[in-house]
Amino acid sequence: MLDIENGLMIVLSIALFAAKGFALVDCVARPSAKFTYIETLPKQTWLIILVLAILAHLVDGFNPLGLLSLIGTVAAFVYLAQVRGSDAR
Repeated sequence: MLDIENGLMIVLSIALFAAKGFALVDCVARPSAKFTYIETLPKQTWLIILVLAILAHLVDGFNPLGLLSLIGTVAAFVYLAQVRGSDAR
């Protein structure tokens, strides 16, 4: 049973790390004018937040339930919903 839990935690950790990485790559590729247009935080602020999210994931030792990692995950999902999600409008 412990092996299943460990396996699920590893899969969850990799998936959340990938989501944070995807958000960061999307932020780098997105033009700065888009951030002004949708009235969100500036691109530079999002870049700092997303880099810190990835670093927090690494500092927590790939523990997806660590406090810093959870804060970074929320930040990445907010970015994806707010900025990337605005493409659907």
